[in-house]
Amino acid sequence: MTVGPIMASAGISRSSSAGSSVAFEDYSLYSNLSDDELLQLAIERSLTETHRIASTDDSATAPTTTATTQTSRFQDNEPNQPNTNRYQRPKSSSQNLPAPQTSVQYSSPNPPIEKPPDLKTFNGTVSRFMTGSGKRMVAYYKTDGSLVHIAPEPEEEEEPLFRAIREGNPSKVKALAMCPGTNLMLPSKPGWLAVHQAAWFGQDSCLRMLLSAQPGMVNKRTSCGETPLLVAVSRVQQGCVQVLLENGADPEIPNYEKETPLYRACERSNGAIVAALLNHKVGVNTRCIQGWTALQETVVRGNLEICEMLLKAGAKLNLRNMYGITPLFTAAQNGQLATLRFLIKHGADVNTQADDGATALYEAAKMGHEDVVQLLLSQKGDPNKPGKTGMLPLHIAAQRGSDAIVSMLIPVTSRPRVRRTGISPLHLAAERNRDDALEMLIDAGFDVNAQLSEERMRLYEDRRSTALYFSVINNNIEAVRMLLTAGADPNLDMFKPLMVASRMGCIQIVKLLVEHDADINAAIPTHPTTFPAVYMFSMKYLPLFKYLLDHGGHALPCFDCVYGNRPHPPLKTGQSNWNDDSDRILTEAPLRRGVQFCEMISVATISRWVGPIVDVLLDYVGHVTLCSRLMEHLDSYSGWSNIKEKAAPPRPLMQLCRLQILQLVGRRKLKKLPLPGGLIRFLKHQELSVDDES
Repeated sequence: MTVGPIMASAGISRSSSAGSSVAFEDYSLYSNLSDDELLQLAIERSLTETHRIASTDDSATAPTTTATTQTSRFQDNEPNQPNTNRYQRPKSSSQNLPAPQTSVQYSSPNPPIEKPPDLKTFNGTVSRFMTGSGKRMVAYYKTDGSLVHIAPEPEEEEEPLFRAIREGNPSKVKALAMCPGTNLMLPSKPGWLAVHQAAWFGQDSCLRMLLSAQPGMVNKRTSCGETPLLVAVSRVQQGCVQVLLENGADPEIPNYEKETPLYRACERSNGAIVAALLNHKVGVNTRCIQGWTALQETVVRGNLEICEMLLKAGAKLNLRNMYGITPLFTAAQNGQLATLRFLIKHGADVNTQADDGATALYEAAKMGHEDVVQLLLSQKGDPNKPGKTGMLPLHIAAQRGSDAIVSMLIPVTSRPRVRRTGISPLHLAAERNRDDALEMLIDAGFDVNAQLSEERMRLYEDRRSTALYFSVINNNIEAVRMLLTAGADPNLDMFKPLMVASRMGCIQIVKLLVEHDADINAAIPTHPTTFPAVYMFSMKYLPLFKYLLDHGGHALPCFDCVYGNRPHPPLKTGQSNWNDDSDRILTEAPLRRGVQFCEMISVATISRWVGPIVDVLLDYVGHVTLCSRLMEHLDSYSGWSNIKEKAAPPRPLMQLCRLQILQLVGRRKLKKLPLPGGLIRFLKHQELSVDDES
């Protein structure tokens, strides 16, 4: 017998294809092995329980199926040929592989038996799979999971009648069909009759003869519920379709997924078969198991001819599938511009919404279909209806970076509706580094200081709120520059963008933020410190640390300590990275006073830099006293003794004068002072002395 019915019963719907492809993908990894090598490998893996067969049949008499995934319900190759699958890898040379072993060392005291067990008495499970080379295998397992037998699946001999049909030999088919004792109602496989075989192979002459011999076969169904007519439609066998209809085939009988012959003909986009079925007055609004109609399936294919035939036959434009999606929504989603125009012309609702609230315009923007968006807007598609996440089409276009769509949506999108969503398109463009879309939104006047709503802010652990924050954390210098130039405030987020840039060591972004008045001395409200919090993230980068001090960072609070010369309590920090230690100290420090600088600088990964850090800080303060913990660090290395001397009073007069001038004049007005350039550089901490220039 042929394996034709096997293939017909192995039709897999869209929803089930993903799961079955995994097993086949796994086996196809070994397509370079010979069948003997693969068989041996399968046995060894099964015995050691390191590899599980993916497909398990509960009944030993079920039709043979494979782990192969078919993208359509019926395969295009003949059912008696080996499967060809897009997941299958080409067979490669195995000449460099080690020679296969001549014997198998079983880890179990009871190796698999040489002959397959009797299915009538076998108490266990039967698993079938296909090797990468297309060879069918079968394995028998006991109820405890132990392997009993594994071997190539025995090939069944094809029955003469089914072979004659496949070969297209009507005279032989007639002789066999009329032979006394032949029962045409007896299937070769579950539900697979001779008429199904004829319909599959498009043998209309054989089919006509079979139906004249046994008319009762005309509406018999396969194990998947496929009638001969549905098989013929699926295989686009137009001659067989006509023969079946002439012989009383019922065109309304669906398969078990509730797909009728008309639905399947629309899926195959065959206008001739659709016309033949419509001439037999079939129902055009019958839904499949997922609620799709023939019209909706046709829209996906973009076949205007069939769309027109269906509408003339009474197809309804606004029927929804199980997700609340209409044919117009489907056309917009799939970028089918011609069918979309057709549906709109015949009165389809442009502002139809799916069950999740998404509109056709929203979906078209999401998929990047520019011409569809343009058409929907010209037909009064509403750009201010949000999708399931509450965002508008403009949001999703900015997120996707569809510049043309963004430019179309900007002038028709309501700014109050944007604010009501709790998120600006600027946030999404900045988050995805869509610089062109970001620039268009800025030029259109969108608020660069718009903040996320509290609900959306809670989605982020760091409680970010501005588009600027997104660009900073993405290290997108150009986006940061655009936002700051447009007036973005760098001090709105709870965790300041300057701290983020410092933590990442992005000196260019740090400079941009400082130049646009980022607060260097800002604190973290949830984790207070007695010194500017940004220092926690910049002390490892001394040039960056000095830059912050040069531009107004407070240094004096770094020497304030409640313990002074007294012993400090021990710190509870581990040998982890700098950021982890700093976070731990922030969490464990008493919130009533905040974390002290001497505590933060004592973490394991930064304490070895205490000397240079304190040395830099001393250039920005006058008379200070080093606490016992700082002294302890400086005493730990002999090379730092000069730093202790530098901190000892009295401080140099030039240093005290520099501090006094900076306090009175301010850093930004230093350039206006009528002083020599060397002195100006000294005041800016850019020179160690003023001897270079008088």
